[in-house]
Amino acid sequence: MGERSARISRDCAKAIWLHAQRLDGEAPFGGGPAATPAAVRHLGYVQIDTIHVIERSHHHILYTRIPDYRREHLDRAQAVQRCIFEYWTHALSYLPVEDFRYYVRAMRNGPQAHGRWFASVTTGDLRKVLARVRQGGTLTIRDIDDDVLVEKDHPWASRKPSKRALQLAFFRGLVTISRRTGMLKSYDLTARHFGWERLPRAATQQETLSHVLERALRSQGLVSVDSVCYGGVASRPAIRRLIETKVRRRELVPVDFEGAGACQHWARPETLDLELETSSARVHILSPFDPLVCQRKRLNLFFDYEHRFEAYLPPPQRVLGYFACPVLAGDRIVAALDLKTDRAARQLRVQKWTWMLKRPPRALRGTIEAALHSFERFQLARADT
Repeated sequence: MGERSARISRDCAKAIWLHAQRLDGEAPFGGGPAATPAAVRHLGYVQIDTIHVIERSHHHILYTRIPDYRREHLDRAQAVQRCIFEYWTHALSYLPVEDFRYYVRAMRNGPQAHGRWFASVTTGDLRKVLARVRQGGTLTIRDIDDDVLVEKDHPWASRKPSKRALQLAFFRGLVTISRRTGMLKSYDLTARHFGWERLPRAATQQETLSHVLERALRSQGLVSVDSVCYGGVASRPAIRRLIETKVRRRELVPVDFEGAGACQHWARPETLDLELETSSARVHILSPFDPLVCQRKRLNLFFDYEHRFEAYLPPPQRVLGYFACPVLAGDRIVAALDLKTDRAARQLRVQKWTWMLKRPPRALRGTIEAALHSFERFQLARADT
C-alpha cells in the first residue's frame, strides 16, 4: 500500500488481540444479566454449537468473559429483553439486534446458496407454516407432527416438509428463534417477536462492509483481510479497498510484527497507543469455538499453537482428544485439555492433558486445576440445560 508500517513485538500484538477479546481483565463486561448483551455487542457474535460433551459453546464463551454468568441471562436477553437474535455468520450465532439490518440482504439471497436443501419447499409449504405461526403463536419442531415423512435428499435435511419450510422461513428472516429450551428452538414471526411493523431496511453493501470491518477492529484490535472476512462474510477485494481508503485517511495504520511474514495487518492509531499488560496468573479454559480459537490460522500466527478439533476424526487419528479445549495462561496457550462432563457423577473429567510447554512451571498445573474446578461448578449448577 506504500504507507510505512508500524513495527511492534509479537507480545504487543497478542496483548492487543487479547484486550480486544476482553480476555485480559477480571470482569470486562461487569456482572449480572446486563453483562450478556454487552458481551454479544462487543464481540459481534457468539457462536452456537449443539455439541454437549461439556458446556455448549455459547454458554462457555460467555462464561469465559463473565465470571458470574448464568444460562438464564442469555435466555433473558433473547426471549425477554429481545436484544439479541440468532442468524448465520460463519456459523449459527447470537447477534445484537441493532445489527439485524446488516443481515436483511443475506436473508433475501441466502436460501439460494443452500441449493437442493430447500428446493423441495413449495410456496404453499411456506405459506402453510407461516399461517400456523401467525394464528397459533410460537412453534417448535416438536409441534409439527402432522406431516408425512419423506426420504431425505440432503444429509442435513428434515424428513418433514413443514420442518424444512420452517427452516426456510428462518433463513429468509420471516420467523426468528424467540427462545431456546436446551437446544429446542421456538419460532415466532420476526416482526411480532421484536414488536416491529416490518423488518428493518436492508443495509447497503457499503454499509455492510463498513460494519464487518468495524466489528473486526473492535473485537480483534489488529486485523488482516482474512480475519475480517472469516467465514466468507464479506468480499476480500472489497474489504481491502475499504482498508486502503481508511489508511489514506489515516484512520488505520499498517502494522508489522514478528512472525507475521507476508500477512498484512492494520490497526487504529489509538490502539497502538494502549498500555496493555497480561497476567500469567489469569487462566482461561477456552471453548474450541471461542472467537480467539475458531480462526485457526490466525491463532497459530499469534500464539504458535495449531488447534485441532478432532471430534469427527477416528480415535487413532486424534492427537489432542475428542473435545480438546485450549488453555490460555496470560498471553500463552500452555495446554490443551480433552474434557468430558460426567453429568450422572456430577464431575468434569480430564480425558487427556497435553502440555504445550517443554517445562511447565509446577505452580501452573495448580492454577489450571483451580480454573477447572470453577468451570465444573458453573457447568453443574443447572444440569437441565
